[in-house]
Amino acid sequence: MNTARKSMVENWPYPTLFAHRGAGKLAPENTLAALELGAAHGYCGFEFDVKLSKEGVAILMHDEKLERTTNGFGAVANMDIAELEKLDAGTWHSAAFAGAKIPRFSAVTKFLHGHGYVANVEIKPCWGREIETGKQVAEMCVESWQDRHIKPLISSFSELALEAAHKVASDYPLGLLVTTPCEDHLPTLAALGCVSIHGHHESLDGETIRFFHDHGYRVLTYTVNDIERATQLLAWGVDGIFTDEIDKMAKRFPAHLKPTGRPMINEQTAKMDWLNVVPPMP
Repeated sequence: MNTARKSMVENWPYPTLFAHRGAGKLAPENTLAALELGAAHGYCGFEFDVKLSKEGVAILMHDEKLERTTNGFGAVANMDIAELEKLDAGTWHSAAFAGAKIPRFSAVTKFLHGHGYVANVEIKPCWGREIETGKQVAEMCVESWQDRHIKPLISSFSELALEAAHKVASDYPLGLLVTTPCEDHLPTLAALGCVSIHGHHESLDGETIRFFHDHGYRVLTYTVNDIERATQLLAWGVDGIFTDEIDKMAKRFPAHLKPTGRPMINEQTAKMDWLNVVPPMP
């Protein structure tokens, strides 16, 4: 692990709670409306998914197909950006969000910078476009965050996408998404230069979290919607929680909404006021 990544791990600049896909269940996922609602609940850390349109424009979208979260039909990879931007990405959720659009990644970066928010950018490539998507998303992160002190945490289930991202953004923090973190993932984490591993919360326990901490990796977990389970994970020292229940979690754990800069092991060293080193963009 290089010096920059070692420093990132030791002085973690992210909040513990991340609003999953912008605002969890309270707004249409992966939209600007969701990010705005998440922010209204006090979140400054946002997780969202990025994939490419037919001609390679980066957009926020989770699924391979459009049916679940828009009024469109078919594969995202077969639609150009002009077609995608005409779709309604809000009515499926509720009438209050009718007309919400699929946002470009570039628009979301401007929103985040304008408020000093931080991001976990999940690379969610369409099938067969892992390398292309990983490379382009990483290039956009480097370009968009070059003057930011806190870089985005770039994550993916796709090792090919992360490998491509690592080649472009070698000093940016990467996270490997898996279902069940285990010792077998250590070689991959090292090869990709990752700073974190992200696992399903049901697969985690205190021993697993300590194991990865001892090997120099942060541990994040998805998707935690139960207060009791979140309390247990926090007691075990988990570093990040992605939640759909953004209102309940914010009310119960307000101190975990903001970045702390806390070291992984020794909380008395290397502290930084991370909020104040990221001025809002004019």
